[in-house]
Amino acid sequence: MCMSKKKKRADYDSPWKEILEAYFQQAIEFFFPNTASDIDWQAPIEFLDKEFQAILRSAKQGKRYADKLVKVRTLSGQEKLLLIHVEVQGQKEDEFPLRMFTYNFRTLDRYKIQAVSLAILCDSDKDWNPNTYAFTHNDTIQYFKFGTAKLLKYQRRWKQLEASDNVFATVVMAHLKTQQTEKNPEQRKYWKFSLIRRLYEKGLSEQDIRNLYRFNRLGYDITKRTRKRVLGRF
Repeated sequence: MCMSKKKKRADYDSPWKEILEAYFQQAIEFFFPNTASDIDWQAPIEFLDKEFQAILRSAKQGKRYADKLVKVRTLSGQEKLLLIHVEVQGQKEDEFPLRMFTYNFRTLDRYKIQAVSLAILCDSDKDWNPNTYAFTHNDTIQYFKFGTAKLLKYQRRWKQLEASDNVFATVVMAHLKTQQTEKNPEQRKYWKFSLIRRLYEKGLSEQDIRNLYRFNRLGYDITKRTRKRVLGRF
């Protein structure tokens, strides 16, 4: 693979990994509220990045993901592992359900703890909605279902995104507008300024805005002049 493609994949991977770790609770509450409701958010959260890399090394290398293995504690006091996959390349992959199953099983085999597998799908294919891996042969049945959040579906819930105070509402809005304005740089610039202005209007801290600003990849420094511009009319 050429270096430019590798760099592009890394550029997409890194912001997702960083934002998931920085705002992990908000991510789970936004995309997977049923899972979030069972977690004790007062207990420590542990990101097992090095441990997860050991699992990935034994798997086939191919399409890249922003993956997180996170140890949490449930409200009942049990330890739980969350396997978070973010599909970042924006296209369908037939073996994705098998990959989800493989990672889940290898996590169970290594830690002897059942893992909750969740996937955030960033692609633009409205007909691709993987959530199940199944195998049946004579006396053997294997059925594995995992949670998914398809970002494209949030387009129909734009008003709900606008009303949300969760930072991932803005993340999803930025992602969708980036897809929609790929061939329209002026519209893209407008929406990126608009969404950054939204962060100020929501009363986020300067550090939060800087973090989300980087994810939005606007390409300008945050200065008092920029702040004045995004809060003004344009």
